[in-house]
Amino acid sequence: MKRVVDELNEFGPSRIGPGVPPPMDEERARAWCQALAEGHYENFSVLSALVPTRMRGDFASVYAFCRWADDLGDEAGSPGEERLKLLAWWRGELQACFDGAPRHPVMVALRPTIVAHGLPMKPFTDLISAFEEDQVKVRYATWDELLSYCTRSADPVGRLVLAVFGLATTERCALSDRVCTALQLVNHVQDVQRDILDRDRIYLPAECTAAIPNFESRLRKSAELGYACDQQFLDEYRAAVRPMVDRCWKLLDEGRPLLPMLTDEAHSVIRLFIEGGERLLGNIEAWHLETCIHRPKLSRTERGMLVMRAWWGARAPRWMRIGGPARGPATAGNGATGGTQ
Repeated sequence: MKRVVDELNEFGPSRIGPGVPPPMDEERARAWCQALAEGHYENFSVLSALVPTRMRGDFASVYAFCRWADDLGDEAGSPGEERLKLLAWWRGELQACFDGAPRHPVMVALRPTIVAHGLPMKPFTDLISAFEEDQVKVRYATWDELLSYCTRSADPVGRLVLAVFGLATTERCALSDRVCTALQLVNHVQDVQRDILDRDRIYLPAECTAAIPNFESRLRKSAELGYACDQQFLDEYRAAVRPMVDRCWKLLDEGRPLLPMLTDEAHSVIRLFIEGGERLLGNIEAWHLETCIHRPKLSRTERGMLVMRAWWGARAPRWMRIGGPARGPATAGNGATGGTQ
C-alpha cells in the first residue's frame, strides 16, 4: 500500500479540484479507502475486525479522511506553510463533499456515510484545525493547552464512531471524549522519542518538565542515543511523565461507564479502544516510563488477544461487561529491562 504522500501525485491538489471529475466512482472509492485502512498500522484502529460487515465501508471512509488529514499535516511537503496549504486544500475538498459534489476518492467514499448517518461537519473540521495547529505550535506550556489540542485531534474521532452507530447523545459523547483524550495522551507519551527526532515536537507540557535542567537538549540527546544521556536524566524524565500516565488511567476509568450504554456491536468496538489504551499504558509502565529512549507498542499477539476479549465481552451477559483489567504494568513477554545502558 502506497503512503498518502506518495498518492499526492495522483490524488493531490494538482489533480483534484473544481471542475475536475472524480477519478473513482463510489464503489471503487470505498474499496480503495478500505484497502488504505486495512494496510496501515494503528495503535487504536477504527477499522478493527470487530466492526460489523455492513458498516465497514462507513468506518473505512471516516478512517481514510483522518489518515489523509494526519499525513498531510505530518508527512507531506515541508513543515509550515506548505503543509498549511495542503490542509486548506483538504478543507476545501471536505466542503465540496458536504455540498454534495465530492471530488477526491476519500470524499466520494465519505459522502454516502455522511448522508446515511447524518454526520455533522464540525468533527471533521476540528480534526483539520488540530493538524493545522501542529504546523505552528510544537511546544505546550500547560495541561490546558494540551487538552485543548486533544479536543480537536482525538475527541472528534470518538464522536464520529458514535454517530455512525447512531449513538451520539450528549452523555455518551462526553464519556467518549474522556476515552479519546486519554488515547491521544497515551500516544503522546509513547511517541516522545519519535516526535522530538522526526518532527521537533514535544507534547509533554512544560509545567511537567520545568524542574529538569536543560530538559530539551538532554531529551534530544537521549532520543538520539537510545539510552539516557546521563544517569540522573531518566529519573527526572520518569517523574515528569508520571502525571500524564496517571491522568490517562484516570480518564480511561472515567470513560468506562460509556460501555453499558452501548449496543452489543458498538460495545465490542469501543471496548477495544479502551482496553487497547490500558494495555499500552501497562507496557509503558513495564518499560519504567522510559519513552524518551524507547517506543513501547502493542505486539501482534497482544492486539489479537484484545480483539478476542472485546468480541467475547460483547457476548457476555450485560452485568459482566462493566469491569476491566486491573491497573498495572503488563509484564509478560515485553522484554522490558529498564534503566540506562
